[in-house]
Amino acid sequence: MLLIHGGEAVADAPVLRTGGVPLVPDGFVWPNCRNCGGPMQFLAHLPLDLGAVAVFFCQNDPGMCDDWDATAGANRAFVFRGRLAAATVPDEGETLLGAVTALRPYPADAPTEEPVLGRLGGEADWIQGDETPDCPSCTARMTFTAELEEGSDFATSANFGGGGRGYIFHCAPCSEAAFLWQG
Repeated sequence: MLLIHGGEAVADAPVLRTGGVPLVPDGFVWPNCRNCGGPMQFLAHLPLDLGAVAVFFCQNDPGMCDDWDATAGANRAFVFRGRLAAATVPDEGETLLGAVTALRPYPADAPTEEPVLGRLGGEADWIQGDETPDCPSCTARMTFTAELEEGSDFATSANFGGGGRGYIFHCAPCSEAAFLWQG
């Protein structure tokens, strides 16, 4: 399925979206970049059958932290299940995108005039080569979940190095998720 532009969304809407505020379980602690120590930027909320996937990456000093690498500590993806509520956003750092965009699933084989902002399921369409991560808990190869394009304008754009693409993976048995991008 393609993910096409679905218009603006409410910041804490429980829908497929980029930007806004993450929906998290009680006790959630906003992730900090392992490289610079600053709070990461929330990128996407993806409510899926496996649970809600929340994606974060460091934008405190773009290009200085290894935010493109799934294991370097400058990005995080989480699988959340159960009751979720809007997170408390840190006061410091580059924590939120400039706008909230709904993502609408659309058949991949149907023509569309709407901007394509990503894909759900299938196989990753790598820009530079396969970098599928292994699960940090069980070490099995993770399953491709979704792909995100950089965005349709400056306010909604993720910083994937100019024309890059983000990749989200999960391990269902371990309830783990991972994120990386290529440009």
